[in-house]
Amino acid sequence: MAKGGYRSTLHACWLASASQAIIVNLAPVLFTIFQDSFAVSHERLGRLILVNFCVQMLTDIASVKLVPRLTVRRSMLIAHGALVLGLLLMGTLPFALPSPYVGLLIATVVYAIGGGLIEVLTSPIVDAVPGDAKPSEMSLSHSFYSFGQVATVLLSTVFIRLFGNGHWQLLPLLWAVIPAINLVNFARVPLAPTLDEPAPLPVRRLFSSGLFVCASVLMICAGAAEQTIAQWASLFAERGLRLSKLTGDLLGPMTFAVLMGAGRFWYGVLGKRLNIQRALLACALLTAASYALVVFGQPALSLVGCALSGLAVSLMWPGVLSMTAEAFPTGGTAMFGVLAIFGDVGCSLGPWVAGVVSDASQRSAALARPWAALTALPLFAGQDAEQIGLKSGILVAAIFPLLMVALVAAFGRARHPAVLAEGAAAAESVAAAEAAE
Repeated sequence: MAKGGYRSTLHACWLASASQAIIVNLAPVLFTIFQDSFAVSHERLGRLILVNFCVQMLTDIASVKLVPRLTVRRSMLIAHGALVLGLLLMGTLPFALPSPYVGLLIATVVYAIGGGLIEVLTSPIVDAVPGDAKPSEMSLSHSFYSFGQVATVLLSTVFIRLFGNGHWQLLPLLWAVIPAINLVNFARVPLAPTLDEPAPLPVRRLFSSGLFVCASVLMICAGAAEQTIAQWASLFAERGLRLSKLTGDLLGPMTFAVLMGAGRFWYGVLGKRLNIQRALLACALLTAASYALVVFGQPALSLVGCALSGLAVSLMWPGVLSMTAEAFPTGGTAMFGVLAIFGDVGCSLGPWVAGVVSDASQRSAALARPWAALTALPLFAGQDAEQIGLKSGILVAAIFPLLMVALVAAFGRARHPAVLAEGAAAAESVAAAEAAE
């Protein structure tokens, strides 16, 4: 566990994770309002998600070179400043520009830059804190993303319920207070001196290892599996299951976030006793089963599937990070940045694919007859094209947790002692070659 003054560093990282949750989950809570107020289609809503995570991904890429020059502390200050500015723009630009959607896109780009930096920096800061329970601390830190998601969904939904859809623009202004407070925190908390030292293992050498390539694709699957439900649960509950916004948000994305946070918090407390590879296999299988329950269950069971998927994906992101950090202990901040890039690819790809499939399935004349046939079945009785379209998008996204099952098994085989010994010898030769250069 952390020692001395580094406890305040962990607390700042927890609040950073919660701040990232705000900028990822606030817009989806407002999706139906954007549709009604600005006539935004499902595909354009999915594009907001895509832009958010693509900008985070580009920021991740840039950070590999920029963070060592700026230092970790300055980068964290810039990150929180971007979050504050982006949220302020979200509440003002849609009403100041001719196209409200362009205003939403600009705000998304700005706060996504901050989210990308936080994503890259939080994990190595936690990993560098002195202590002997780093996987547990990593999971605990990521659990605050989930708690931030719960707070964002719950408090935003209650706010809209109390003050109405017409005052939604006040929400991002109020949420901007959280990253503003944490900006002050990161100006003074202690950071491990090793954070700003060059990584012993260059990034280009990481990709010479099949094990690291496998870990990178695992991050894609983890991000896609987590964010597909997280981003679409609110709209799916309201439009796909025909629930009220309050009921849909509380029983959909909020229960998803509660169980995801609970899973991460539990691992943060008891992580030493858990085999992370077996846990990831179980999580991937449970996620695929949860997706099936969302798609094929009646409304009550669909909500159970949404909630259960939160528990199922809880260990994916921190688990893959911890498993990779253990396999590549000299990867450094740059390695976490690269993994964050691939995680963001998944975070953008999964929800976007679900949105594209949903829109395409509703507009395709070729699918009109299958829709009629499906609605005649007892399982889909009374459901229209929009409801079945949303379910079809989620069903297609189930490919990500299923792929993860095979990849986790492959990662485990690659970490056989003989393979690891060969990899260690290769790493030593790489280090020698770098020294000669």
